[in-house]
Amino acid sequence: MRPEVPAAAPRASGTSRASFGERLAAARSGKGSLCVGIDPHPALLAAWGLPDSPEGLERFSLAVLDAVGPVSVALKPQVALYERHGSRGLAVLETLLARAADAGALTIADAKRGDIGSTMQAYAEAWLGEGSPLAADAVTLNPYLGFESLRPALDLARSTGRGVFVLALTSNPEGRSVQHVGGGASVARSIALAAAGENADQDGAGRPGHVGLVVGATIGDAAERLGLDLARLNGPILAPGVGAQGAGTRELRAAFGGALPLVLPTSSRAILAAGPDGARLRAAAERTRDELA
Repeated sequence: MRPEVPAAAPRASGTSRASFGERLAAARSGKGSLCVGIDPHPALLAAWGLPDSPEGLERFSLAVLDAVGPVSVALKPQVALYERHGSRGLAVLETLLARAADAGALTIADAKRGDIGSTMQAYAEAWLGEGSPLAADAVTLNPYLGFESLRPALDLARSTGRGVFVLALTSNPEGRSVQHVGGGASVARSIALAAAGENADQDGAGRPGHVGLVVGATIGDAAERLGLDLARLNGPILAPGVGAQGAGTRELRAAFGGALPLVLPTSSRAILAAGPDGARLRAAAERTRDELA
């Protein structure tokens, strides 16, 4: 029987903190813009010489945190790859999130949650609520039950100083069947406008908002063709697809233009392949960060 992986204790509630936008801006000033995905795929665990088990998951996750946490603006664990190990996998995720918070590293839980009513409220409390062992600094959300269905998460993130990243324009071919519909009045444009509206109502001039977007780094000129004015978001843009999926500085400039200062380029496999050696992992993250600067 495998030993139990201890769950992290819930974090204290009632903590006073700056807004997510402010904390992210402060982190970017010292660490740059690179976000590193923590994606413990079975093949990657095997390449590291680790078992596809909660024990392997924990060793992998904490090694990535230790190596790249100090040199990346945020860490983005892929929640599904923890869920596949059941409750013990989620316990590892809780441990990772708690350790990252203790180390001062920002985390974005890539959970892509989206629902309505009390169910969305429950998701919000799980991923954004004070005292929840799964609470990250931000969480990814799926708006395709309607942007306003995300209201519980939008409001809770604001009140707890956390953030959300709403799927807007992803690079997978299937996304076009929903996100591109409407052309100049596209679904993706409506999501971007709604997110910008949330960020427009901030206390104090110029404060960065807590609502971000997920826009793929490999979308080419899709944002321009579909009428998305990403520069007006006043919030962060999470841009997966750097490295193994083919995006680099040229692709980021083509995709985001004047909105590039808002972008958090995200790389996972290209950096994680350098493990398990911690020094090589950190060097890969630093090299990617510097190439994108």
